[in-house]
Amino acid sequence: MTPLTGPLLTLINFPADLKRLKLDELPKLCEEIRQFIIEVMAVNPGHLGASLGAVELAVALHYVYDAPFDKIIWDVGHQAYAHKILTGRKERFDTIRTYKGISGFPKMAESDFDAFGVGHSSTSISAALGMAVAAKLGGQTERHHVAVIGDGAMTGGMAMEALNNAGVSNANLMVILNDNQIAIDKNVGAIKDYLADIVTSRTYNKFRDKIWLAMGGGTKYGKNSRAIVKQLGNALKTTLLKSGNLFEAFNFRYFGPVDGNDVIRMVKLLKDMNDIKGPKLLHIHTVKGKGFEKAEKDQTVYHAPGVFDKTTGTLREDKCQGLAPKYQTVFGRTIIELAEENPKIVGITPAMSTGCSLNLMMAKMPDRTFDVGIAEQHAVTFSAGMAASGYVPFCNIYSTFMQRGYDQVIHDVALQKLNVVFCLDRGGLVGEDGATHHGAYDLVYLRCIPNLVVASPMNEEELRNMMFTAQLKDMGPFAIRYPKGRGVMPKWKTPMTRLEVGRGRMIRDGKDAAIITLGHMGNYAIEACNALEKSGHSVAIYDLRFLKPLDEELLHGIFGKFNKIITVEDGAIMGGMGSAVLEFMADHGYAAKVRRLGIPDLFIEQGSVAQLHHECGFDTEGIIRSAGILLEG
Repeated sequence: MTPLTGPLLTLINFPADLKRLKLDELPKLCEEIRQFIIEVMAVNPGHLGASLGAVELAVALHYVYDAPFDKIIWDVGHQAYAHKILTGRKERFDTIRTYKGISGFPKMAESDFDAFGVGHSSTSISAALGMAVAAKLGGQTERHHVAVIGDGAMTGGMAMEALNNAGVSNANLMVILNDNQIAIDKNVGAIKDYLADIVTSRTYNKFRDKIWLAMGGGTKYGKNSRAIVKQLGNALKTTLLKSGNLFEAFNFRYFGPVDGNDVIRMVKLLKDMNDIKGPKLLHIHTVKGKGFEKAEKDQTVYHAPGVFDKTTGTLREDKCQGLAPKYQTVFGRTIIELAEENPKIVGITPAMSTGCSLNLMMAKMPDRTFDVGIAEQHAVTFSAGMAASGYVPFCNIYSTFMQRGYDQVIHDVALQKLNVVFCLDRGGLVGEDGATHHGAYDLVYLRCIPNLVVASPMNEEELRNMMFTAQLKDMGPFAIRYPKGRGVMPKWKTPMTRLEVGRGRMIRDGKDAAIITLGHMGNYAIEACNALEKSGHSVAIYDLRFLKPLDEELLHGIFGKFNKIITVEDGAIMGGMGSAVLEFMADHGYAAKVRRLGIPDLFIEQGSVAQLHHECGFDTEGIIRSAGILLEG
């Protein structure tokens, strides 16, 4: 596919080309970029809404600043598609998020214009501050450093830590707060309300208009406009909201809110702010999904909508009737069933309610579900507090983001043996979001924590049974990790039963070799063994179910019968389930040929889940190949 470009965009390959345009040509360029993004995203799904809203911002930044000398850091990266198009990747933009294509997020190894690799929230201010301080130490005082952060990311504690540090640094740092009132779901919390108060405040709007008039409105701005902006800025503390200004309290010079979708105004304001030294924050208001009616009206769905009609916005018809459900859906339906029987169950998520399907419980039991914003550390300890008070919190966090709450899992939950149920969604390779989002490490970093049960279901029935078991009295800390995507059971709503913690199961018997699996990968093993059987090989399959505690009785039986063993897991091979099996073998004096299949000691890039499983060698074909090597060796 070669996406169409408008007449202005055809001329633009790098920011140097952009700077040749006249100021009044920029709105037309923004329209062309927006249509270019829509055309590509319609057939190659990605993060549509946030990038449509930030087109004018990206154009203004690259028109005013001299990247890559000046450093522009995009928080998360959902909003950076226009940035990629303007910085040498227009011709490859239709490969975004595809196997061997360009990343869906800014990535230092991909372009000098990507000043910092991102994908997880709330990191941009810290990174930009580090660069600004480094530039100051190196005598590069003329270099600008810009952190672009969304309003949802401001709920992350790391952003507040960075503001606190930056406010006393005197670093040449610009923070642009892109306020569109939504991350994936609607933003929550006091910061969201505070920003809304600013946007709707008459005092703030009057101040905003004064800035604009001082700069000459829609006409060429005068020579003394910078002095006027500074003078108005100094008056902020006494003219703004009665409660004072949060960012001024951090010692930032605050400007805004202004219309971030007015590119001409943005360019003029950024130029005027360039000469203001020290930390400063520009609060802009943008519309997520800007310029695409469906995306503006349904911002959650069109955050990452999948394939859609580029003209009407209609989503591709779901042809999944009769297929197995997504694991996320099974979680969302099952927690409601459990909560209806157990009044102590509550649901908690850090801004992932729709993605993890906790929104289903929110709709039915709003007083027992809590979206705490993009704040994983807080989500874990908040859950611990509820557990200490006799409740059973199901804390649903994507595996890759659980990494951010690791200390809290150890110190606040496991150490105190609190019955928090961690439901780790997106465990394993997640596909097109790539290296920043793969849930590769949870099995490794959880199995070493005392008191913590670690389980992974092979199918929907197992997920339901694990959830049922985890909420039983005195069960203690319990982690269940499951993958992104569909299971294998169209008729999934089975009666729930208690599992014996630490007890695995034999899926099929055999005599030549054994395959030990954990989680959904057991389904690949079944397919592989069916194929191996046709070629005369009899291979057994054992589903561990629990990585911790290990079923030592089952493992004794396996090693007592087989000397050729394959372990299969959708997690880091270094320190994961296969390593646990090898440790057991060494500790108990067994000798066997063991081949471990899993995610290698590499950061795996983007692609479909099937492509990445194949690349890592633990899909059906990879298991067959490894079994053949083992059996013939």
